[in-house]
Amino acid sequence: MNTKLHAVTDGEGRPLRFFMSAGQVSDYTGARAMLRDLPPAKWFLGDRGYDADWLRESLQDKGLRVCIPGRKGRKTPVRYDRRRYKRRNRIEIMFGRLKDWRRVATRYDRCPKVFLSAIALAATVLFWL
Repeated sequence: MNTKLHAVTDGEGRPLRFFMSAGQVSDYTGARAMLRDLPPAKWFLGDRGYDADWLRESLQDKGLRVCIPGRKGRKTPVRYDRRRYKRRNRIEIMFGRLKDWRRVATRYDRCPKVFLSAIALAATVLFWL
C-alpha cells in the first residue's frame, strides 16, 4: 500500500487542502486535482515533481507567479527565484509535524479514506486549534 499526499498551504505553512493519490501515480495527478480549488495567492511554490508546462500556464492564467525548479532532464532550463524557493521548507516542516502523530507516521489505517481523515484531524489539532 503506497500513497502520496499533496497539500496546499498558506504562507505560514498551515495546511488548507489535502489530496491523496496512489504512490505510483505522477505528481501531475495531484496538481490537476487541486488546481481548481487553489485559494487566492500571489505565488505557487512546488518541487521538481510539479514541473510541467501546462501547469505553469494554468497557474499563470489564474494570476499566480510560479516558482518551480525544472526537472533535471528538461531540454530548456527554467528560471525560478531561488530565494523564494527556499521558503518551501515551511511545507516540509508541515509534513514533519504531521508525522509527529504516530497514527500518521506509521499509517495505522489501511483504508485511504480513513487515513486521509486522520491526517485532516492531525492538521486541525496541530495548526488550527
